[in-house]
Amino acid sequence: MCYNENQFCVKERRPGAVERAHDGTVKSLARDMTVGNIPRQVLSFALPLALGLLFQQLYNTVDSIIVGKFVGKAALASVGSTAPVINTLVGFCAGIGTGASVVVAQYFGAKDHENLHRAVQNTVVLAGLLSVGATALGILLVSPLLRLMRIPEDAFPEAKLYLTIFFSGLTGLLFYNIFAGVLRAVGDSKRPLYFLIVSAVTNIILDLVFVIFFRWGIAGAAFATIVSELISAVLTFGTLLRTKESFGIVLRDVRWDPFMTRRTFNIGLPTGIQQSITSFSNVFVMSYISAFGLDCLSGYSSYNKLDGFLLIPMMSIAQAITTFVGQNFGAMKLDRAREGVRFGLISSIAVTMTFGVLMIVFADRLILLFTTADETEVIRFGVYFIRRCTPFYFLICFMHILAGALRGIGDSRTPMLLMLGSFVAFRQVYLAVTKALGFGLPAVALAFPVGWMLCTVLMLIAYSRSIIVRGLKRSE
Repeated sequence: MCYNENQFCVKERRPGAVERAHDGTVKSLARDMTVGNIPRQVLSFALPLALGLLFQQLYNTVDSIIVGKFVGKAALASVGSTAPVINTLVGFCAGIGTGASVVVAQYFGAKDHENLHRAVQNTVVLAGLLSVGATALGILLVSPLLRLMRIPEDAFPEAKLYLTIFFSGLTGLLFYNIFAGVLRAVGDSKRPLYFLIVSAVTNIILDLVFVIFFRWGIAGAAFATIVSELISAVLTFGTLLRTKESFGIVLRDVRWDPFMTRRTFNIGLPTGIQQSITSFSNVFVMSYISAFGLDCLSGYSSYNKLDGFLLIPMMSIAQAITTFVGQNFGAMKLDRAREGVRFGLISSIAVTMTFGVLMIVFADRLILLFTTADETEVIRFGVYFIRRCTPFYFLICFMHILAGALRGIGDSRTPMLLMLGSFVAFRQVYLAVTKALGFGLPAVALAFPVGWMLCTVLMLIAYSRSIIVRGLKRSE
């Protein structure tokens, strides 16, 4: 049966050699999300993802805490200001990784082990090519992007040093994200979690050694990050290499596959473009924030790290929904896919807003994690951003859960267009207009919620018109 709207075909086929070779062993590592209790399936898959994101965010945040406490606010601003630059490139590669994981999830849900095997081997080639290209481009663009953000001169040299070291070791991060995506696509969210825990603990230890004892400053934080990411990549790659199921990596079968590359890029390229351009647009947002001085930039950097923690429940559920919808779409169970999306929305909003209230209540104490008590202006700005933006986080839940559902059926173009329109075009026009009118920092802080609001409305319309809700037109 072929679904023309998505160019995804499920062929009636007898078990072949590959399928027989792996028969009875897939369940040992993978999770079939096309059967069973929906809330239990989504939450049991999302919980390891949440813990993994927690540890990933933890070791990113530890860099900021240690340099903020032991190096100074200029170093804190340097580390915090690098996020848009890093995400501009990493976001693009992560989008391609999303495309690869959706392809794997659909073949896994369809029980098409032959094409599943081909898709996984192709991801190894893609991971290598992305790694080489992103590393070279990242190092080349460090200075121009920092200039675009108008980073204060006090923070510029350290920000440049941190980014140069980070991009030099980008391979570990990209390999981990892509191969962990393969494991999650077949329902294994536990092993990527275990590897992240090892990576996070390693990063914290190395941060303490390099920054505090060796006194390498911001360079020590960067080296700690790339070493820990390399360890997680080796562990993830090694797991797929040892796996005997059809989604395991077999070195003699690794080759570039034009068909699988096209399928991956059809789904992943729009996602990568959306994430990359959105992050790049935040380079300009940072320039608006930098205009209010080093204290404001440091305060925003602290808020931005806390923001990463608050989004963990929603992001993990959104990732789970992408896999859940992908597998159920492959198995032609659209009713079940819709139920999963509905549950994902309700649960993500409930958890996110509960933690959001706590973050607002304890805002000043949380900002103190990143700076000293005598930096009163840094604390004031950090609290300001928390209390302006956090009440609107329920909108982010709608955006990402529905976007994850659309990506699960292979439609990544719609989320790309809606997010680019809301976060790039509209937000930049909004900031330019409010600056011209002299509205100041309050308008800058509200640039994020206003963009979320627009994107949520558009995403609801797109989802209601999608094949998940309206059904599929089939041609036998």
